Amino acid sequence: MSVRTSRAITRLLIGWSRGDRAAFDELVPLVYDELHQVAAARMRRERANHTLQPTALVHEAYARLVEQQRVRWRNRGHFFAIASRLMRRILVDHARAHGAAKRGGAAPTVSLDEAGDVAARSEVSLLALEDALARLETLDPLQAEIVELRYFGGLTIDETAAVVRVSPSTVGREWNVAKAWLYRELVP
Repeated sequence: MSVRTSRAITRLLIGWSRGDRAAFDELVPLVYDELHQVAAARMRRERANHTLQPTALVHEAYARLVEQQRVRWRNRGHFFAIASRLMRRILVDHARAHGAAKRGGAAPTVSLDEAGDVAARSEVSLLALEDALARLETLDPLQAEIVELRYFGGLTIDETAAVVRVSPSTVGREWNVAKAWLYRELVP
């Protein structure tokens, strides 16, 4: 994405924050393809017979983004961080609704190897990952946010650094520590 496009997105996000509906309407075509790519990458990590498709995930995320009334958008990275958090919630809610053990269904599995090396090659439940991230958040909120942005949002180290407002080297270091912690928590 060009610097010019990134600046345009930031300008439109700020306009939308101020209540400019036209800014939102202009923003949608600029971010849709990238959101769809994030959703498609995220859905590739889900089970093969998953009932949600990337387009449905993006549309549900859009519906929830429109409901965000009090967000003061800072930049493109901030927008994608919030969008990735919403996609995470949608997928976890979907997993809980459709994979509840009381109905005999199994929770979807996630390949940690394909998930940006969160841990070594292993399959874990999306719900187990969600629970582990909740525990990590109580121990180290920054590491949990970095995992969320990198894993669920597909942000680069530099984009993540801009969102969490630390250096890229700090993000890299915290990402590695978080991956090791998750591996210990999730892989028997």
